Amino acid sequence: MKTDILIIGGSAAGQVSAMTAKSAHPEKNVTLIRREEKVMIPCGIPYIFGTLGSSDKNISPDAGLEKLGINIFIDEVLTVNKDEKICKTKKEETFSYDKLIFATGSEPMIMKFIPGHDKENAFTIPKNKVYLDVLQQKLDKLNKIIVIGAGFIGVEISDELNKKGKEITLIELLPNIMASAFDPEFSELAEKALAERGVKVLTGIAVKEITGDKSVNGVILNDGSKIEAEAVIMSCGYKPNTALAKETGLVLNEYGFIQVDRYMRTNIEDIYAIGDCAEKREFSTGKLSKIMLASTACAEARVAALNLYELSTVNTFRGTIGIYSTNIGNTSYGVAGLTEAIAREDKFDIITGSFTGVDRHPGHLEDASPQMVKLIIQKKSGAVLGGEVYGGKSVGELINVIGFAIQADMTINDLLVAQIGTQPMLTASPAAYPLIKAAEICAKKMP
Repeated sequence: MKTDILIIGGSAAGQVSAMTAKSAHPEKNVTLIRREEKVMIPCGIPYIFGTLGSSDKNISPDAGLEKLGINIFIDEVLTVNKDEKICKTKKEETFSYDKLIFATGSEPMIMKFIPGHDKENAFTIPKNKVYLDVLQQKLDKLNKIIVIGAGFIGVEISDELNKKGKEITLIELLPNIMASAFDPEFSELAEKALAERGVKVLTGIAVKEITGDKSVNGVILNDGSKIEAEAVIMSCGYKPNTALAKETGLVLNEYGFIQVDRYMRTNIEDIYAIGDCAEKREFSTGKLSKIMLASTACAEARVAALNLYELSTVNTFRGTIGIYSTNIGNTSYGVAGLTEAIAREDKFDIITGSFTGVDRHPGHLEDASPQMVKLIIQKKSGAVLGGEVYGGKSVGELINVIGFAIQADMTINDLLVAQIGTQPMLTASPAAYPLIKAAEICAKKMP
């Protein structure tokens, strides 16, 4: 089959690149090849184990792709001939292309260094519906479950399984949960909220062995203590799926991601890479990053698709800001850009300011929630380097605002004179808006 634009991979990055390419170039034939019959919404996966109740409620629909006339094939690309611009698939189909986009995503890290990682009832969390359905069926029959790794996925799965009455122990090597994303004062709030909801949280300790004969019966920690369990979920991050890219001749960086420029171009002409498989650099420092986020993947997808046939210097990917948010019960947590710890580690001369207010006004409204905002500001220039937010569900959008400020190179002065819209039932008071109040505190510390 001949196609103008061929995308390998059908998750968030693949979908957005296909739709953007077709919208920007309606005269072009756009084809997407993916292995999965049904695609999971990546960030919704933890919630199939509790709130949603089924993976069927977490499917990314094909309607948007089909409406635009994008060709979808359920297949797997096995080889790419970069010289002849031909792909061959598992179903023995041949696709020729003009432009090719790798959106092959990532796969869970398997802790092969831990004895017992391959026992029955030792699981990972892939983005594969078939695997997840089997996992859910097995977990429904089990009660004592250990989750190894307290990043966002590990924390969210622990909370969701806890909602179903499971006995959950969450084990993390770092001093706090989500410690790679948040400064300690925010991690500790999240840890306290999770523990209060019934999850047993163990930090600063590692799993030495997963025990049991054929099936899991517990773990041994590096201090020699033992914990009984009927299942273990290994949630220790993901690695880029780049085997096909390497075979094709694409250059990989030292972390195994496909090297790209700011237009998402690889070292081979007319081949692009986006999403979890593509190289990331930190927005503020330019250092290589291992961040994998669906939101970042979608931004890269739009950049690649808009630059397929003509480069635009205003449509570039300048680096990943790293905007995360999560929810534990009635509390939410968000972070964008550099934390205080990372900014100091990177040798930025910074000031910080924190303010705690209420996300409604007056604060006596029924759904009012405390809202804390912390800003990390470069001392000399006043540039916004990062921010963290704690509060109710409004956290998700407020942290995006801070992300916009970072990407737009806004300074503390820009925030001080920012115009905002407020409404008692929806926002904090205009006289005590936590983001601007935190900016005021930073401004007082400026030289």
